[in-house]
Amino acid sequence: MKKLISMFVLLLSVTFAAQAQDKMMKDAPTKVIALEQTKGEFTQKQIVVNEGTYTFSIANNNVGTDVGFVLVPKGKDISNPENHIKTAYVTAVVPNNATGSSNATTLKKGEYVYFCPLNKTATDNVLIVE
Repeated sequence: MKKLISMFVLLLSVTFAAQAQDKMMKDAPTKVIALEQTKGEFTQKQIVVNEGTYTFSIANNNVGTDVGFVLVPKGKDISNPENHIKTAYVTAVVPNNATGSSNATTLKKGEYVYFCPLNKTATDNVLIVE
């Protein structure tokens, strides 16, 4: 009987510990990747980050027009919106001399390209996730 009770307590402890760890991971703050756009380009051409959940902060530094943000896995057709990671879009276009942000986006290992179709930036900016 003692063994049965001990096993039950152990099982219960492991279950609570696993649930607590899951909750901590879900409650972990998202990290921010800050990017700046100037007229026709991003000032950061390549970024390296670890796997995780991020929001993108996009600064419009006197571009003269609204800007946005598009993130696509490298190798996919960037002109096809089906390939865009929609959670990475800014939640609203970013007006001149303002900053906007995206929703939380989970990034897995790999390479991504980012660009702004409104500011006509290059499409060879690279985000590497290790």
